[in-house]
Amino acid sequence: MTIKLIALDMDGTLVNHEGEVSPENEKAIQRAKEKGIHVVLSTGRSLRNCRDISDQLGRSSYLITVNGGEIYDHEYNLVDTTPLDRELVKLLWTLKEKHDVYFWSSTTQGLFNSHNPFDQEIDAYDWLKFGFDIKDDEVRKVVMDELMKNQALEITNSSPTNIEINPAGVNKAAALVKVCEWLELSMEEVMGVGDSMNDIAMIRESGFGVAMGNAQEEVKKAADWVTGLHTDHGVAQAIDRVLASMIEE
Repeated sequence: MTIKLIALDMDGTLVNHEGEVSPENEKAIQRAKEKGIHVVLSTGRSLRNCRDISDQLGRSSYLITVNGGEIYDHEYNLVDTTPLDRELVKLLWTLKEKHDVYFWSSTTQGLFNSHNPFDQEIDAYDWLKFGFDIKDDEVRKVVMDELMKNQALEITNSSPTNIEINPAGVNKAAALVKVCEWLELSMEEVMGVGDSMNDIAMIRESGFGVAMGNAQEEVKKAADWVTGLHTDHGVAQAIDRVLASMIEE
């Protein structure tokens, strides 16, 4: 197993319940970097919600945010972006109103949700991602069924009650393909680590796909290997496995 890039999801993977990176995970990341391996955060979060952790770990070659909707270089210059069409957002907003459910969103102008609503027309914003969090299983299924009919949307989740919506074709795997092209690597040289449905494409298409011990069952089935829980430094366990395989080679 020759791994030259490690792609890490954040929530439920790299960070604990307090949103912090454990010393064990941080040290493992530094060990990987010392071996010349790129360590890339690949998250559903926006830049403003992950830059502090990126800085803490030491900047890497690229940073993938909003499920691949934006990619930044090592100096946080935006190098790739795929917006969510405003007409699609209007449809999503209609769905939100119809079912009276909690919404959240990422735009280049800020983060908005049911507790912090946007105060201008939808056309006034540049949308990157839209989502719902629906506790009621029946309502969530109805909303999901309606969303799945629209082929212009990429539907995933970052928790069992959450629905994440990007433009069709925008996902962490597609973003990693771009990063690999820029770094002259192949996806076979990538280890992708995650826990939720917004990680599953990345895990499937990586040369070594790793699911967290706390991952959703479908994600575990898609993985080549299941590591420990995110509260038990599962990322460090996965990195150490890769580093050990390098020694064996």
